[in-house]
Amino acid sequence: MTDRAAELDPQVAELLAGFEAGVSPPTETLSVATGRALLDELFTVEETEPVDAVTDLELRGPEEPVPVRIYEPKPDTSGARPVLVFFHGGGWSRGSLDAYDGLCRLFANRADCIVVSVDYRRAPEHPFPAGFEDCYAATEWAAEHAESLGGDPDRVAVGGDSAGGNLTAAVTLAARDRDGPDLTHQLLVYPAVNPPSVRWFDSYDENASGYFLEMSGVEAYLEQYLTREADVGNDYAFPLRARDLSGLPPATVVTAGFDVLRDEGTAYATRLETADVPVEHHHYPAQIHGFLSLYEHIDEGRQAIDDVTAALETAFEG
Repeated sequence: MTDRAAELDPQVAELLAGFEAGVSPPTETLSVATGRALLDELFTVEETEPVDAVTDLELRGPEEPVPVRIYEPKPDTSGARPVLVFFHGGGWSRGSLDAYDGLCRLFANRADCIVVSVDYRRAPEHPFPAGFEDCYAATEWAAEHAESLGGDPDRVAVGGDSAGGNLTAAVTLAARDRDGPDLTHQLLVYPAVNPPSVRWFDSYDENASGYFLEMSGVEAYLEQYLTREADVGNDYAFPLRARDLSGLPPATVVTAGFDVLRDEGTAYATRLETADVPVEHHHYPAQIHGFLSLYEHIDEGRQAIDDVTAALETAFEG
């Protein structure tokens, strides 16, 4: 870390010091299985918030079944609820339904919506576009079956963090291009939307190491996710490269000051605004990548959850 560490949230600094004391190995040195297990352990919440019901099922996917977990918030008498289709983070190769269980419960209760959490295929076993196509198929399914879930088919949103933010942006583009579901909103939490090999941002240097997600880790994730050089130019792999962002649903974008992905998230928010897409950008200068998932340790993580779920509620109200 540099002297910029003085600007860190003290709770974040304490957490990072704990990581260092535990001699946490660099992302790129871990096996796929070990990396997955470590992220699940870190993000799994000890005390989850109750919801009315949680249901696991499998959808028909493009090539194989897609597992999803459906969260129904505490019951009320307001009628059909909006639906949020959620894509977890983890560099397209990590993350799971269990790792994001606590976060999805909070989203369901705070935004008073049904959450459909998608367990898409992961790299390196299933590189791009497998996970993206699973997420798109799950979004189509959620829109088509919203009523049977007790949801409102006219109020379906998509959202995700990090790699899940990438998939969220890609799904909204595909829904527009393929004449798919008419989505109400997109929630992009510190999204990965740019190929560093094509465009280099200052945050890649400023936050290259010492702040949880490191630049070497980003590069390792991308090597696993993309196996063909031509994919770098695919809009659904890197939405920031898309020539046309018009006609997309309104967005809430979250960025963090000590995140290597900070500047690409900000650049995507700016491009959406330029394309006349309404954007609400929440920036947290003292935070790191992944801080929403670490809300049991970081108070501002819970505050950010409240902020984005309030934005979702407003979007659902129209």
